[in-house]
Amino acid sequence: MLTQVVAGRVYDYSHCVGQYLGGMEWPGEGFVLPVSLAVSEEDTIYVLGRGSESTGAGAPLQPRAFGARVGKFKIGPLLGDEQHVTTFGSYGEAEGQFVWPAAIALDSSENVYVTDEWLGRVSVFDRTGGFLRAWDAREMGEHGSGRPSGIAIDRDDRIYVVDRVNCRVLRYGVDGELLGSWGDRGSDPGRLDSPWGITVNDEGHLFVADHMNHRVQQFTADGGFVRSFGSYGSGQGELNRPSDVAVDPEGDVYVCDWANDRVQVFDSEGVFIATIVGDARELSLWARMTVEANPDVQKARRRVETLEPEWRFALPTGVAFDKYRSRLIVADTQRYRIQIYNKLSDYPEPQFNL
Repeated sequence: MLTQVVAGRVYDYSHCVGQYLGGMEWPGEGFVLPVSLAVSEEDTIYVLGRGSESTGAGAPLQPRAFGARVGKFKIGPLLGDEQHVTTFGSYGEAEGQFVWPAAIALDSSENVYVTDEWLGRVSVFDRTGGFLRAWDAREMGEHGSGRPSGIAIDRDDRIYVVDRVNCRVLRYGVDGELLGSWGDRGSDPGRLDSPWGITVNDEGHLFVADHMNHRVQQFTADGGFVRSFGSYGSGQGELNRPSDVAVDPEGDVYVCDWANDRVQVFDSEGVFIATIVGDARELSLWARMTVEANPDVQKARRRVETLEPEWRFALPTGVAFDKYRSRLIVADTQRYRIQIYNKLSDYPEPQFNL
């Protein structure tokens, strides 16, 4: 459904950027397994990629040299407005490199913070991609050395990092000084199980994608439980291993319902609003260039029974809300692209004379 009008809200599909087509990708301009997003002013979007490939039958996945990176893009409101600005970071263990990057966030100066689960650290870059500093985020807990995954930064530049292994949230200053932590493993309200993504709203409340508990939980900044929403399943308002969460200025909550291949939308009280499954019926600019240059790909696309699997989400991992343009941006991870939906406040219904 390209346009959903529901509960006084309008979600209008805009376009997609980047695309996976039979193993072809654009290492310079495109995305390789995009897993996390961060949005700044003037149509600036940072995309964290975590590429991997198998070296042969039965071989384990190995990171691609051009996969572990951050891409900075200018993405305007229309198809074709996208522009690659720069790429920074690479695969490795040296300063400014990643092995298994997990999430990305921006502070008030547009410095870029990237968590790395494998290396157990947070790396910081300036807006041009220059490496600034890093700190070790493997704080020991009940279940051993921590694994930093999700990251969020509030308006006072306090940094919240999810420790997936120890099922808690760590709070840091901008210099990496640990200011406190809260949370433990469990399924009761306020407890977590393999938490993944995290975001903070304008009031300073935190929303955590409680991955293995199949829900999102809302907390105060110091870990006070507020509410949870979602439960295991594939129906309306249900979740299956949520991976990320975003909140818009009106308080609506967007959840990457990872294993259900969709995004679920809730209001500020946790009431279900809508389901978004992906609508990329039209190829992105970069994908169209690939298809037009390959006659065999054109023929293959005409022979399939339906292109629906191509335009729907496939294990979407990251989600962000662009408050500057009032649009939802979803990291459609397995399709190597992002999909964009405008949240419209002025949408006159068409009048038909029948």
